Amino acid sequence: MKSFAFLRKPGFSQRRLFWGIVGIGIVTLLVFFGILPLVEAAKKMEDEIVMKRKVIQKYDEFLQNRKIVEEDLQRTQKQYEEVQKTLLPGETPQLGAATLQEIVKKTADKNGVAVRSFRILEPKEAPPYRKVSIQIEFNPVNNILSLGQFFHDLEHHEKKLLISEMDLLIFNIRLPNNIQGNLVITGLMKGTKAKEKGKEG
Repeated sequence: MKSFAFLRKPGFSQRRLFWGIVGIGIVTLLVFFGILPLVEAAKKMEDEIVMKRKVIQKYDEFLQNRKIVEEDLQRTQKQYEEVQKTLLPGETPQLGAATLQEIVKKTADKNGVAVRSFRILEPKEAPPYRKVSIQIEFNPVNNILSLGQFFHDLEHHEKKLLISEMDLLIFNIRLPNNIQGNLVITGLMKGTKAKEKGKEG
């Protein structure tokens, strides 16, 4: 009986070795095809969670600052609209100059200043605006206060106007009540670049 048991031991060891190798193979397969993909998937999900948390945090910050952003936007929009009101209307310098001429004529009539002639000058680009200017000559004015009020009304008009040049002639220095001369009056319009940007938007 002992001899038969002795003969069976090597076979038994080979079987254990075989199943051991099979077991190692199965474990290896499980590691490579089961556990490792799960670990990689878990790491990928963790990275995505971190990224999404950052995105959510940014949205939270934006929502928290939304009121401030909206107020700034409204303030900027209001300032833009106020600036637009001060510009001469029209799509071309000729239309802007015509409006400027009408403003000057009404202001002169209001203050008793007789304008002898109007001359439209070459417009100049001053990004983001365009400068439109006219030159006027006025007849002798007997009342210096009226002339001063005329200047004041032009420079404080709702449209942004500027007396950019002034050439006055006083006939009698001792009695400066008879003054004539010419002025260059300038207003602002939208510049060409601002219009192109508006069309693109």
